Amino acid sequence: MYERETADNLQNRAEQAAWPEDEAQSLTASVKSVVFSNEENGYAVLSVTDTDGQEQTVVGTFPYAWPGENITAYGHWATHASYGRQFVAESSERSAPTDERAIFSYLAAGTVRGIGPATAGQIVNRFGSRALHVLEKEPRLLAGVPGISLKKAEQFSKEYRRQEGLKQLVLLLASCGVAPEYAVRVYRTFGDKSPDLVRENPYLLTAPGIGAPFGAADMLAAELGISESDPNRIRAGIRFVLEHNERNGHCFIPCAKLCAAAAQQLNLGEESVSAALEEMTERRELIREAVAGQDACYLPDLYEAECETARRIAAMAQETARKERIPNLEKLIAEFEAEQGLTLALQQREILNYAARHRIVAVTGGPGTGKTTSLRAVVKLFDRMKLETLLAAPTGRAAKRMADLTGVEAATIHRMLGAKLSEESGKPVFTKNRNDRLECDALIVDECSMIDIRLMHAMLEALPQSARLILVGDASQLPSVGPGDVFSAILRSGVVPSVSLTEIFRQQGGSRIVRNAHMINRGEHPDLSENAGDFFRLKRMQAGTLAETVVELCSVRLPQKLQIPPEEIQVLSPTRKGDCGTLALNRQLQAALNPPSPEKKERPLGSVIFREGDRLIQTRNNYDILWQRPDGSEGTGIFNGDIGILKEINREEQTLTVDFDGRLARYETEMLEDLEHAWALTVHKAQGCEYRAVILALSDTSRRLLTRMVLYTAVTRARDLLILVGNDETAFRMIDNVAPTRRYNALRVRIREACGV
Repeated sequence: MYERETADNLQNRAEQAAWPEDEAQSLTASVKSVVFSNEENGYAVLSVTDTDGQEQTVVGTFPYAWPGENITAYGHWATHASYGRQFVAESSERSAPTDERAIFSYLAAGTVRGIGPATAGQIVNRFGSRALHVLEKEPRLLAGVPGISLKKAEQFSKEYRRQEGLKQLVLLLASCGVAPEYAVRVYRTFGDKSPDLVRENPYLLTAPGIGAPFGAADMLAAELGISESDPNRIRAGIRFVLEHNERNGHCFIPCAKLCAAAAQQLNLGEESVSAALEEMTERRELIREAVAGQDACYLPDLYEAECETARRIAAMAQETARKERIPNLEKLIAEFEAEQGLTLALQQREILNYAARHRIVAVTGGPGTGKTTSLRAVVKLFDRMKLETLLAAPTGRAAKRMADLTGVEAATIHRMLGAKLSEESGKPVFTKNRNDRLECDALIVDECSMIDIRLMHAMLEALPQSARLILVGDASQLPSVGPGDVFSAILRSGVVPSVSLTEIFRQQGGSRIVRNAHMINRGEHPDLSENAGDFFRLKRMQAGTLAETVVELCSVRLPQKLQIPPEEIQVLSPTRKGDCGTLALNRQLQAALNPPSPEKKERPLGSVIFREGDRLIQTRNNYDILWQRPDGSEGTGIFNGDIGILKEINREEQTLTVDFDGRLARYETEMLEDLEHAWALTVHKAQGCEYRAVILALSDTSRRLLTRMVLYTAVTRARDLLILVGNDETAFRMIDNVAPTRRYNALRVRIREACGV
């Protein structure tokens, strides 16, 4: 597992666009110039002079590379589709220059901030080949150089030592596939002692705020001869199990299960793990508490997020219902009905009464039950009450849809909270928090089933103490990718004023998408042979013909027969893998919808080819990426699930420009692993979005993916047309597979306890 992860990481960083020509080789050379470098992850393109005096290009991980230094790179020669022959380095050894000319080039290039060509010349003239030794070990001697004070000399020395320490650290970690950004985080925390501390305890790499993979730290520890029973290893293994289960949606793990899983992971007895767990509890490295009938073990930040979320929700729910009646509420409802040409149902009127009188309200309902109409009515109500109202949703597409339906600007929750990466910890933080709260009297949030416990905690922390909160969603959809089952827990707590919309309104209940979705949610089998209206089934038994049909629907049948352009069609699959998974489907859809052309530049990345015109999705939050709108406005942050179009490939600068709904973001080479093709998406990735037409590819795959909730979520992504391609039996097995996956969390219990229930 870890060996494969390490190899993949190395390959990703070693310029996948190049195709190997030879077996593993080495190249010894002197750096002539740095063509490109990224300080965050160490990726660089170097122009070097080899031992035969020939100029070559080397690509790979070379943090803080500078002209003049010597390298021995290990890897292979390859031919890049655009840039020609180059050496792809998988590892390297580096050393500072030793002759005076090379030392001058090294310092004159700006290796040390504040030392330019003139100062470099003076230092080399004074100290010759000892210049770098003096810079590192005897900075006081530099004060004898004209223009260099003692304070400056010490600053120069500190900066030089920092870079040398980082180089040592990166090279130490590279052998185990640990990305250079982790080395930066370690050095930021521990300074010059970092290499020695990591050799002594490689599991520092897995600590909070650094976050390197446990497997990589374990490999390094084995290379360094550290015992399997080392206490640092056991504590890191326990943290790894908790973090792994967090990614599976759990806020805590019962103590007995945690000990058993960690013992298996570490190949040790449970007694050793139990003793380490007790020590971690004493140190507050984890929190152990009896809650919800469990002996629960939490990571500290998840414990705080769950407790504080429960406390705040309970406080809002307990606030005495406002006695004052909203002036002319019935008149306002009548005006809204006249404007919209409809009559609000009793449940929708109940939502308005709750919204007018309570601090927090939760609204749930399936497709076509009037959530959107209710949301518009609440916005109108708050406007009449002269409340400053913010609208937000977990994804960009959900926020855009929310804005289109209400006529009021909406933002993603991350953007509303000012998400960014902390320079100190390297973790995501929000600029809007308890010290700088949101400027609003009310907040309305849609697609709340997607919100995990950390994001809910951050949102509540930033909400003004007196502000109202309206939570809207569909509790029957898939829960959040992150830890917790927040929206469901709030509804099930029984203390938050809640309305469950059940009456179907869309197209007077005539939509087969809506009708079948509700049947699926109730566990009933719809008649899939009834191909009419907005719901169709094309029966395909074999994976090959199933995939061909999906491609034909996207490229020919829907565009030509129904005038639905490909950009308004979304293919969904429960899985990434297999002939009908998103990876294979995207390759075929790219060939059909965006084939090679002399007018379109391409950028290979391993087995993937990015081509101008491709539809792409961002696969993880990137808080630092810069974007610019055509009007010149700028911002930062592209988030997991954002979908855009590849507009330009710049071969000279080795960058890609992607248009995310008018936000143009530029991607460097090392950032491309965060992009995937998006003609086909997993159902999880599509959650929170609505598409004019959805083609659902259903084939046999893992039972844990073929569930009722996955099928229901997929069907409810379609607005005007749903085409299910596959076998009826697969769909029926999904409906019958309720597969209640328990998520260990105690939010519902904590809310009720805080309310004294």
